[in-house]
Amino acid sequence: MADWNPALYLQYGSERSRPAAELLSRVALENVRSVADLGCGPGNSTSLLYQRWPSANITGVDSSPNMLNEARATLPNCHFVETDISEFRAEQPLDLLYANASLQWVPDHYELFPYLVSQLHRNGVLAVQMPDNWLEPTHILMREVAYEQDYPDRGRSPLPGVHAYYDILTEAGCDVDIWRTTYYHIMDSHQSIIDWVSATGLRPWLQDLSESEQRKYLARYHELLQEQYPLQENGKILLAFPRLFIVARRDF
Repeated sequence: MADWNPALYLQYGSERSRPAAELLSRVALENVRSVADLGCGPGNSTSLLYQRWPSANITGVDSSPNMLNEARATLPNCHFVETDISEFRAEQPLDLLYANASLQWVPDHYELFPYLVSQLHRNGVLAVQMPDNWLEPTHILMREVAYEQDYPDRGRSPLPGVHAYYDILTEAGCDVDIWRTTYYHIMDSHQSIIDWVSATGLRPWLQDLSESEQRKYLARYHELLQEQYPLQENGKILLAFPRLFIVARRDF
């Protein structure tokens, strides 16, 4: 897959950072010495961690060289590692593993989440936020257009669900808090929705298409978005964006 585009991702930087900040506000840790930001991207979430714990050893983890270059330039006092999240292993147990809008891209959460918990100190915290929009029109239509145009299914799998995460994490020895929030982002147009998802969820669908195939796919996707997302009285569009939040404290 082509590398991520930091500029495109940060086009909606404030909207992407809001759930990151809200997740962090629910982490009840004070004397934090070691943090890893899993899927740190261009550093917008890492910046929040640094602002809260400027003396901590903060490591940002991402597989995208472009994203890491942006993060390093923005946060020279933090350490950044290029690797897949599933392969990251901290040198020492951590106080906090923080993952904002990243773990939905990593398969097999039944193995991944216990693996992450195993890297925490006792009373350390795993804090996770994931888009939970697999059944939203934005993502349903990605699959529909691919099916119509005979392209392979490249979308991510749906999340296991709150009951599964509760069982996974309690069996891993954690006290678990789970909640779900739906944000309503104000979009200027249907093209704005495409711009939003082009930086994230739409990327896998377009990666192997030629330019002409991409234009055909996006034209049809735009047409279907117009059917599913009506205009408000002022011409804006409300984009529903549900997100799943988990804060798990390791008890032993």
